[in-house]
Order: sequence, then structure tokens, then C-alpha cells
Amino acid sequence: MRRAPVVTLLLAVLTALSPLQARAADNGEWSVEPADSEITPRTAFQLSARPGTTFADRAVLTNTTAGPLTLRLHVADAYNTPRDGGLAVRGREETQRDVGTWGQPEKDIVTVPAHSAVTVGFTLAVPGNASPGDHVGALVAVDDRVQPGAGSYIGVRRGVGARIYLRVEGPQMPALAVEDLRLTAENPRIPWTGDSSTTVSYTLHNTGNVKLAPRASLHVGGVFAGVPTTRQLTNVPAELFPGEKVQVTESWPGAPTGWGDVTVTATANGVGASGSDDFLEVPWILAGLLTSLTAGFTVLLVRRRRRAAARGRASGAPAPV
Repeated sequence: MRRAPVVTLLLAVLTALSPLQARAADNGEWSVEPADSEITPRTAFQLSARPGTTFADRAVLTNTTAGPLTLRLHVADAYNTPRDGGLAVRGREETQRDVGTWGQPEKDIVTVPAHSAVTVGFTLAVPGNASPGDHVGALVAVDDRVQPGAGSYIGVRRGVGARIYLRVEGPQMPALAVEDLRLTAENPRIPWTGDSSTTVSYTLHNTGNVKLAPRASLHVGGVFAGVPTTRQLTNVPAELFPGEKVQVTESWPGAPTGWGDVTVTATANGVGASGSDDFLEVPWILAGLLTSLTAGFTVLLVRRRRRAAARGRASGAPAPV
């Protein structure tokens, strides 16, 4: 019995680049980019509107292949992928909740001749009850042809999208939270005889209504050895959209040995937040030494009390407690 192929929509060009770094969305065969304005070229649709406004814009679809391309267009919501913070968009078959429900291309299907470009318009109708702040989406062009993927029963349907950054007028309230911080350390059993490493994991949560470009640092406090007290974290998403959560995991060579607390502080757009977690990382040889000292102290204390009790019985005085 033949198994049905698994079809995956791959929007490979929608990466976690910041708007200033972004270029035309291009997969090597076709691209989607905003039509140039009268003043300057654009790498993304940067739009501002009042609730209840409807406006139009244009995109250029460019085919760099030797044959015609038929592409299906739709406007989609964009979001941060939870694991790495990259930008992803909802597929045409998925439920759109925001920009994807407001936008409509003038043509659903466009054929672009070989080595040619076609300009296509689209509209965005911002509802009257749209919340103020940033709303992110993309104008997506998908090739409906399913191409062979990495496995026998896997196919790939490719798409390219130009980003839409829409700011709805109203109060702008940036806010950020650091949640679920964990510090996991792996140390050699005998100190300084092998490699040690630390994994820092936490969740960045945009609790405001504007997109953020966060920065994060880690600080260790307490009694410990083997690491600097402060470290700049690098696996931070370049953009964090309103309401989105991204789980960040970062390796830290040189695990702290000792006990104390670790704090991650994140800042963006003039606001900041922090989260903390306690740690206790003691190599077994030190733990054994502490255990031996504790046991020895306990034995000495018991013997002292027994001798005091014996002296008390001999003298008739009450034994000390």
C-alpha cells in the first residue's frame, strides 16, 4: 500500500533578522519585496494607521528562473518560533487572527514570466477595534508544486514572504518578563581535572504591545569559583513580537562551583526585567569532605554530651541538654 506524502510549507527566507538588516525575501528562484516608494527603497512594509483605516500598497514578485512561475498569494500572521525566536508565518490553510485577517492581495494567483517581475497590489483593512501597538505579518508567495524533500515520503512546498510591520496608533506600552530561569551545571567529579559546562535556560516574554529588540545578561552571586560574575548572553532573539514567548537556551563553559544565585536581566525599549534561580554545585570530593567534617563534628558532640551526662550522674547534678 502506497503511503501518502507529507507536505511541508517551508518559508525559509523569513529569518530572525532585524528590519535594518533585512533584504528582499529571496529563495534563489523568486523574491517578494515592497515596491519602492517615491523617496527610498524599502526592505519591508513599515506601515502606520489609525483603527478603522483601509490602505493599499504594492509588492514586486521577481522570477529569476528560466521558466514561468505560478505563485499563490496570501497575507499571513507572523510570530516568533518558541525555540529559537525566528520569524515564522501561518500557512494559507491555518487560521489567521491578526494581520492575516486584515490583508487581501488583489490577485490570489499570479504567473510571473521567466526572468521577469510583476507588481501586485494588496490592501489592509484595519478594524475599528484593533488594539494599539505593533502587528506583524507578511505577504507570502507560495509555489503550489510539491518538490522532493529529504525522505522518500516527504515533499516540500516552498514559499517566500515580505514582512509587514504595522503600528496601530494609540498608547505604546513596551513591557518584558524573564520567566522559568534554570541553571544546570555539569562539573567533573574531581575539581579542575576536566571540562565543566553550564546550561542557562529561560523564557523571554513580550508582555507589552510593541515589538522589542532585547538584550540579556547573566549575573552570579554567592560563594563560588570558576566563572566570571557577569556574562552577556548571545542567543537572544533579534525581534520579539507582542505577546510572544521564546525559550532561550545557552551553553556556558566553566560551571560555577559553590552555592548562590543566578540572575538574568533583559532590557529593551527602555524597559527591563529579571529572573533569578538558586544553585548548589559542589564536586563530590568537596561534598565528601563536608560530609566527613559534619559527621566528625556530630560524633564529637555526642561524646561530649555522654561525658557530661556521666559526670552529672556522678555528682548528682542534672545532665546538660
